[in-house]
Amino acid sequence: MRRFYVSVVPLALALSLGFGDAHADTQKLRILSWADYVPADLIAAFKKETGIDVEVTLSNNEEMISKLRATGGAGYDLAQPSQDRIASVTRDFGIYKPIDLSKVKTEEFQPALLEIVKRNATVDGKLYGLPYLWGTDGLVVNTKRAKVADYRDLCNPELKGKTAIRLRRPTLMAFAFASGKDPFALYADPKAYGALMDQVGATLIACKPNFKFFYDNKDQLLNGFRSGEVTAAMMWDTGGWMLNRDNPDIQYVVPRSGALGWLDTFALPARGRNDAAAYAWINFTMRPENAAKIIKSVGNFSAAKDTAPLVDPRLKAQFSAAFPEGELKNIHWYPAIPAGLEEIEGKVLDRIKAAN
Repeated sequence: MRRFYVSVVPLALALSLGFGDAHADTQKLRILSWADYVPADLIAAFKKETGIDVEVTLSNNEEMISKLRATGGAGYDLAQPSQDRIASVTRDFGIYKPIDLSKVKTEEFQPALLEIVKRNATVDGKLYGLPYLWGTDGLVVNTKRAKVADYRDLCNPELKGKTAIRLRRPTLMAFAFASGKDPFALYADPKAYGALMDQVGATLIACKPNFKFFYDNKDQLLNGFRSGEVTAAMMWDTGGWMLNRDNPDIQYVVPRSGALGWLDTFALPARGRNDAAAYAWINFTMRPENAAKIIKSVGNFSAAKDTAPLVDPRLKAQFSAAFPEGELKNIHWYPAIPAGLEEIEGKVLDRIKAAN
């Protein structure tokens, strides 16, 4: 019908009414996502199958929120925020729209991961996200030079000047769990949460002599291990497995107090103009053969079912060593972040950075 109306309305009038743009929208899917999450070969396959072009804008959690707040949820048809960054901004800013599950092949998703996102990205009974990729933060150590079992072992005297962390909120969460406290259980009590963050901050300030550096990007940390400058670090799983392929002495360790689990999603911006293409992309990328291509591109695991036979055997073996029989119980999944907590964390992180 849209083509019919354009054909009978003069072009200038059609453009002034927006029909020309509307037609163009059906031919393009605009995705706001992370690096490597949307591989070029998959874009080409999707274009061949559907005729829809895919335009990707690289971003991160903070920038996604900022961009969508600035436009009221316009400018993109699909975003990929972490599942803990959806509920609060939906309530406060209305930048996402609910998922229509009748348009999603939910049987393609791993049920356990789908339930985690349902728990954390549901607002007023409506679901605002679907799982896409996931991974964990734990410890990576050169086992020939040191032994570490939990995050606080990075502060052991014999590792002075030989460890590294990222000065971001995951480190605060990790050291809180290592102290025997559950920071997520305090999300509803800002005063108690602030007190716990202060304690963690004090621990990290005392540990500062052990840190060779606070890493800002993956290459900095990977090169630190390869050069021998860094012996142990809080690090993501696939980074540790990458290092392990070159040096078997370097291993990813699930900490005694638990790994931290992140889960990135599909979410629909509130004023996206091509929901049909977004749903087509979601269903397309969750097919096992396509999900396997994404795993290869980004190095993390998909929320799609039945990808195991298609994954690199080395990566599969490394995963099994860290999580025997696929056991994911020793993972703390990030819950939805209430407003105000990141401000508390930011002040603590600033104090750590400024401390001598």
